[in-house]
Amino acid sequence: MLDGVNRFGTTADMIIQEVEFDGEKKLLAIDNKGLYLTDQSRVDKKQADINRYGVDRRVFWDLLEENGFETVELFEENKHLIKTVTAGKSKMVNPLKASKRSMK
Repeated sequence: MLDGVNRFGTTADMIIQEVEFDGEKKLLAIDNKGLYLTDQSRVDKKQADINRYGVDRRVFWDLLEENGFETVELFEENKHLIKTVTAGKSKMVNPLKASKRSMK
């Protein structure tokens, strides 16, 4: 993870709320690509969440809207939860240039 951001998995701080569809409990989560649904078994694991990166987000948005959720408003109200990956505090070093510097 870079700067505490999990680029492929789901962490508890990404969860907006628990929802139920057809008797099945899901978790509504958010990241920089929008809203998505996942399972509790995928939260805070050190592995990628297929629900986050492996599906078309429009499917989730359509399902949410069909069940009375206001997706745009939900996203806007919760976008403060989105963590962004930032470059490290140190400047990136080109290894080719670095190796030439050490030869001087």
